[in-house]
Amino acid sequence: MDDERQSMGAAGLALPDLPPAAPARRGGLRIGLALGSGAARGWAHIGVLQALAEAGIEPDVIAGCSVGAVVGGCYAAGKLDRIEAFARALTRRRILGLLDFQLGGAGLIGGERLRALLDRDLGAYAVGDLPLRFAAVATEIATGHEVWLTQGSLVDAIRASYALPGILEPLNSGGRLLMDGALVNPIPVTLARALGADIVICVNLNGDPRTRGTVIPAHGCARAPQAPATSAAGWWARLQARRALPEPARARPVMRVARPATILTDAFNIAQDRIARSRLAGDPPDLMISPRLAEIGLFEFHRAAETIALGRRATEKLLPEIREVLAIYEARA
Repeated sequence: MDDERQSMGAAGLALPDLPPAAPARRGGLRIGLALGSGAARGWAHIGVLQALAEAGIEPDVIAGCSVGAVVGGCYAAGKLDRIEAFARALTRRRILGLLDFQLGGAGLIGGERLRALLDRDLGAYAVGDLPLRFAAVATEIATGHEVWLTQGSLVDAIRASYALPGILEPLNSGGRLLMDGALVNPIPVTLARALGADIVICVNLNGDPRTRGTVIPAHGCARAPQAPATSAAGWWARLQARRALPEPARARPVMRVARPATILTDAFNIAQDRIARSRLAGDPPDLMISPRLAEIGLFEFHRAAETIALGRRATEKLLPEIREVLAIYEARA
């Protein structure tokens, strides 16, 4: 078990026994991609990878977290077209069909149906045998360790990285219970550099300014206005009740109580965004692609066509800057 734990790697430590790196594709310059977490917004990674490939920019290193590990792992195995076809075929009904709900487990969803889909296309692959260097980030339950999955089953590495706490079952690997890497490193720039990347391009799925929280320096606590009654008295009674509200309350929408699932996912998204900002400040990427994904809900997996297009659009917009930075690094090499 000690050997297996060592092979997983850990933040800030050298990675032992890694397979030899594939030759760099751009004159000695190794390009790394750090693909961030973001649930359904992760389909944007497909558009990003497609736009880069069409521009002749292919990574030598991919570090993925959560859905970034899913798309990045498929790309590393040469299966990007399969994950794209799967994503585009999703509907609300098909998504429900993939969710094997359970009671009494460590997660609301067992995840066996999702695992079977991954096994179908990726079951024969090991992380260390891929044609380019790939690794996924996971979090160990209880200790909070950041675990770098650099060897072993590709499917298990992906599953561990996307195991959303309380929603999906964690993965037991070598005595470690592993769950979503977004809890510790939502955009794994550090991992991409440790894997040998000379230049790192990251994809931030939560970088849309419309979704980023700020500081409200002065707010006085006050009882929220009550929503107008919805009794049988009808629209006239509701209108009169609204007119009776104070002017400031009348000018803004009345808050409605959110569902527990919505609160849970929003809280996770807020924490993920703050962790990502902190990690990126400590180890900034050379370039960052931030698709405008504010309108895509975290669990709207059925909107793959829109999300892929947004990822492609953001990448194409940044291509001149990417080429300029690559040219500078190549001139230095």
